[in-house]
Amino acid sequence: QVQLVESGGGLVQAGGSLRLSCAASGRTFSAYGMGWFRQAPGKEREFVAAISRSGGRTYYADSVKGRFTISRDNAKNTVYLQMNSPKPEDTAVYYCSADHLGRAIDAQREYDYWGQGTQVTVPS
Repeated sequence: QVQLVESGGGLVQAGGSLRLSCAASGRTFSAYGMGWFRQAPGKEREFVAAISRSGGRTYYADSVKGRFTISRDNAKNTVYLQMNSPKPEDTAVYYCSADHLGRAIDAQREYDYWGQGTQVTVPS
């Protein structure tokens, strides 16, 4: 069992920066691939970024590529999402997720554990 707790959300101006964190419980964090997803009001949840268990492989949605960076610190059981130059369309609840097979993937159904989410708002 893995519990995930997101933090770092809030209000950020367009063009600014924000870093989200996701702290995981358990001693096997380094075995899990980690992902970030988001859900905007009235829309379905969508993939943002993913990182493999070792951090050696990352994968991004086209909409955030070049602006967002996913990283992890296995010693701290934490995965991060650095959001640079956010846009109003990035406004959403951001969720982190864990895949027990250690992959960097975009398929929501493949993830085993989910956090409760953290709100990010980028005013227009």
